[in-house]
Order: sequence, then structure tokens, then C-alpha cells
Amino acid sequence: MYELGPDRLLFVTSDRVSAFDVVMAEPVPDKGRVLTALTAFWAAELAGVAPNHLLQTEAPPAAELAAAGIDPAYAEGRSMLVRKAQMLPIECIVRGYLSGSAWAEYKRSRTMHGQPLPEGMRQSDKLPEPVFTPSTKAASGHDENISFEAAAGLVGDKVASAAREISLEAYRLGAERASARGIIIADTKFELGFIDGELAICDEILTPDSSRFWPVDRYEPGTVPPSFDKQPLRDWLETSGWDKLPPPPALPPEVVASTRARYIEAYERLSGLSFSRWPGVGGAPVAAPPGD
Repeated sequence: MYELGPDRLLFVTSDRVSAFDVVMAEPVPDKGRVLTALTAFWAAELAGVAPNHLLQTEAPPAAELAAAGIDPAYAEGRSMLVRKAQMLPIECIVRGYLSGSAWAEYKRSRTMHGQPLPEGMRQSDKLPEPVFTPSTKAASGHDENISFEAAAGLVGDKVASAAREISLEAYRLGAERASARGIIIADTKFELGFIDGELAICDEILTPDSSRFWPVDRYEPGTVPPSFDKQPLRDWLETSGWDKLPPPPALPPEVVASTRARYIEAYERLSGLSFSRWPGVGGAPVAAPPGD
């Protein structure tokens, strides 16, 4: 993330990939471009729900990039020039299915974020209706699930209600579009902030890294469907004997390639566009900037 003047930021999305809270040494080629392309797609699709931070996906002029220490070839296709926002101190999570930490809570107490759910639900079951389930933004460690009332205590009732309305509608439209393309969006995380006094959708939007994507044809309640992002990576790590502590094992080339293919398939299914046409795709890999 780079500051370009008083009211603009440049996001340059890397190809780094993590699993089990550990960053792998090997990048997944073009992963950053997929996340950028999907965010641009959803920003346009959801423009009627709320404003967003995105100004353009074209990289700034080479001289401006060089001044920030960024290789223009690396920035191509993975850049988002955005407006600065005053971000809310909460994660705006919407859940449509009972999975992840929500499933763990349900097993303990038959609740989700403190709210009762029907008896007899199974892992990955579809919820009666999508639910706004906010969490804190942890400076370090893991975010903490909180109730709507706790979120309102952090940002105020009016802002929390507006954030809930925007998040639920964005999820509803996104999930509807994805379902028609053979993908279930089980849950997702939105980042909201104020731009010019209006609550706007910021950061990445409905990507495999901020959402749980499942293939419709592999979905079965009571099981954990394969995800549309890092599943090949997770599967290999689970059988590698790794203790899930740093450093991670070196990834075989075929695992990196299959993970890349899953990200690209998600983009092409959702957008109906060919990833090969996205800027920067198909050229020789370019090293990330130092510290990336």
C-alpha cells in the first residue's frame, strides 16, 4: 500500500499465499492479478449498493511508480488506485452458510455470534437467511467475533445499521450472481469506510481470499465442500507431515500450478471473462518489490 498524495492510495496486490496462518515461501503466479480483477468486477457489479473506493486499475505513470520504488512491470494488472477512506474498526462479515468459526460456536452453544439458531443444523447447512456477523479488527493475532450490539457500541447504532444493510445487500447480489455461475459464496468479509461522508465498500471485494467459495456441484450439507482457492495447497500441506509452524515446507510446482488454476477458474466463472485478457497476464514473471 502506497500513499500517492493527500487523498489517494495505491494498492499493489502481491502473489503471496498463506495457509494455516503461515505465509508460504513460494508465490502463486498471477494470484494478485486475479484478486485485483475480481475486485474491479465486483466494484462495478455492486455500484448500485454503495459507493466504493476504486478509481482505476490502470497503474499510475512509470515515473510515479519509480518514485515509490515500484517496478512498473510488476504493477501491471495488480494495481488499484483508490480513494482514501476513514475505515470502520469492524469487519463486516456476512454468512449465508454455517461454516468456519460460526460452525464451531454452534456446536458449543447452538448460537452464532451469540444469537440462537435452530436445533439440528449440520456443518455447511444453508442458514435460514444471510446474517450480518461482525468481528473486531485485531492489531495482532486473530479477529474476535462480536454481536451486532457490540459493533454498534464501537461505531454507533446508525453506522452499524447502515453497514449491516450495505453488507447484506452486497452479499445477496453477489451470491445470486455466483450461484448462476456454479459457485456458492458461503460467507464473505467486507471492509467499509467513509469517503466524502458516505459509507463505501473498500479493499478487496468478494474474492477467494475474503470469501468462502464452494462449487455448487460439490456441495453437500454435513461435509466441508472443497474451496475455490487454496484447496490444493491445503490438501498437500495436510498430507506433508508439516506441523503448521514456520517455516513451511517448499511447495511442489504442481501444487502451485493447481492453486493458480483454481483462482483463475473462480475469476472466469464469476465474471464470464477470460483472464488471459487481463493486463500483465502471460508475460514473464516479475519479482515483487523488496519486502513484499
